[in-house]
Amino acid sequence: MEFNMANPTLWQIEMLPWYAFGIYWVVTALRVKKTQSSEPPAARLFTMAVMGFAFVLLFSHYFHDGVLGERFLARNIAIERVGVVMTYLGAAIGIWARTILGGNWSAQITLKVDHHLIRSGPYAHVRHPIYTGILLAIAGTAIMTGEWRGLLALVLAAVSLGLKARREETLMISVFGTQYQRHRQDTGFLLPRL
Repeated sequence: MEFNMANPTLWQIEMLPWYAFGIYWVVTALRVKKTQSSEPPAARLFTMAVMGFAFVLLFSHYFHDGVLGERFLARNIAIERVGVVMTYLGAAIGIWARTILGGNWSAQITLKVDHHLIRSGPYAHVRHPIYTGILLAIAGTAIMTGEWRGLLALVLAAVSLGLKARREETLMISVFGTQYQRHRQDTGFLLPRL
């Protein structure tokens, strides 16, 4: 599909935050602290495989046919635009959280050299705002496409990131102890605590 700057399609507009998110991730991955220890390769491979399949479901044309390509939402431009806004908002939250995390970030569960607990920005309210942003963006894309494959991608991503977040919390408790326990009491897992 050719990009027409004068009149982009809704799908092309939908893809822009994903491109920004991906480019930002690659560029900022070059400026992280050295790793002191990391999760076992099998756990990392599981997360990568599930998330990879979720993104294939979301963006690939392989699943347009069959049950997964059927619509769970009727075509409605207003609903599709809501999905696009959700995708932009999710990508923005993910980028903001990644920026605040700075050199402590890693795609895998790691303990960095001179690792410290981040409690500012979105981390003042949510313990895993990057995952919140990713899930919101996936939900937006699922709503924009309106196909069952998008909902399956959202479920797979939620399960994968939820399990990863639990493993991260186990590491944070072992490193930061009562300081992290207090942080858990003050913040929500993926959404702010009311």
